[in-house]
Amino acid sequence: MDIATLQTLNSARAARRASVAVTDLATGRTQAFVEGEPLTPEWYAAISGALRSGRPTLAVVGERSLFINVHLPPPRIVVIGAVHISQALAQLAPVAGFDMSIIDPRTAFATEERFRGVELIADWPEDVLPGRPLDRYTALAALTHDPKIDDFPIRAALEGGCFYVGALGSRRTHAARMERLRLAGVAAEDVDRIRAPIGLDIGAASPAEIAVAILAEIIAALRNREVGWGREAS
Repeated sequence: MDIATLQTLNSARAARRASVAVTDLATGRTQAFVEGEPLTPEWYAAISGALRSGRPTLAVVGERSLFINVHLPPPRIVVIGAVHISQALAQLAPVAGFDMSIIDPRTAFATEERFRGVELIADWPEDVLPGRPLDRYTALAALTHDPKIDDFPIRAALEGGCFYVGALGSRRTHAARMERLRLAGVAAEDVDRIRAPIGLDIGAASPAEIAVAILAEIIAALRNREVGWGREAS
């Protein structure tokens, strides 16, 4: 791998952008492709499939045998609300390979005793998120039921292109949430991206079961997300 290719991959990593290194097995030449940049149609299927799976793979494009090595930003979950569901999710997320942070300004809930070993930020989301921007490899789960706490991070997640945005609450609660967001200027198609009621419909009842349903929905969203490329390269 030449220095320019390595620099491209390192720059993408620093910016939390996905990239792939494609090696021609006949020549040994390696090219780097960064998600969001131009890509030729013949490469699209192989590279997009590798990005979705997150795994290195062999592919044949035209008459060329290629090895595609994938470099994804570490996927993370940002949870709004230090609630019982969050406690269970904090135990499950690392097992599935996710970094996790919890944000909740309510210091009675956001305590080290309840969330040992988890990044816990006892502050308002609007004060935290501008310095910790959400991105395409972040999932947001809003769990407080409180619009004063949940609405801002939901808007930030939609604007940041998070691969998953979920919110706790009944259909009636979510209908009111959708109306607030529309009145705040959020586009209807963005509002429709919110997963609510949050989690896969598995009949979950306890906080632990709801956490399982949320994590399963997050994994499905990550593996089936849209892969973004720029205009076709010549």
